[in-house]
Amino acid sequence: MGISQIFDSPLTSFILCFIFTYILGYFIIFKNWNIKYRAEASSCLMSLAHGTPVFIMSIISIFQSQKTLSLFEFATARFDLSLPNTDFQYRVLEFSIAYFLTDLLHYLIWNLNDYLFIAHHIVTLYVLMTCRYLFDHGAVAILGILILAEITASCQNSWSLARFRKADSAKAASIFEFMSPIFYAYYSLVRGIIAPLFVMKIIYLFATSAVIPRWAWISWIVVTLGGIGFSLRWVSLLWMDLYRRKFGAVKKLS
Repeated sequence: MGISQIFDSPLTSFILCFIFTYILGYFIIFKNWNIKYRAEASSCLMSLAHGTPVFIMSIISIFQSQKTLSLFEFATARFDLSLPNTDFQYRVLEFSIAYFLTDLLHYLIWNLNDYLFIAHHIVTLYVLMTCRYLFDHGAVAILGILILAEITASCQNSWSLARFRKADSAKAASIFEFMSPIFYAYYSLVRGIIAPLFVMKIIYLFATSAVIPRWAWISWIVVTLGGIGFSLRWVSLLWMDLYRRKFGAVKKLS
């Protein structure tokens, strides 16, 4: 795809929509928040605007392209890679590309030292953009992985917003304390058990198909497994922090 075709696609419009969402959050919705967290909260708002819609659109696009796919086959990643990508799948990929480009800009402006998240966004963009612009097949597998990546987004961003606000709001602090163990358990289940099993199915799918070059699908899997590892490390630190807060408070009382 040429540069002119990229600009003719909805990608530019999607980017502008995410920039508008960010500005809306920063200057209106979160304008009275602590300046330390306004940018982070605006990033969360963008993530909310991306996560649930892309989760729903990805599911719809998979079932539209895989006409005979059952729910069981969907859950076990029994996709037919020989079927070409659809225009709707391309739109979903562009929607996600726009989000990660805009959020990467946020990190480059406000959190330049957050190397892990910057690296995460860059390699994620590599997967999404190569799938979108280099190949006519494989979107169904990438969107399947994206579904698992975004299924926790609403919960995670709600928890994050409560965490940012908890120092200034007793209600937010209460929500944060209530949500933390629920979110950690849910996130651990998805990223620690369901996602690895799903990716194993995707690996078998790619390995037994010749529609995607080996270098491409192997690099996609490396990025995906790296993302899962990064997620598990992150949630493990959260579990340890929760343990210290809960059991530290008990020890103080005793």
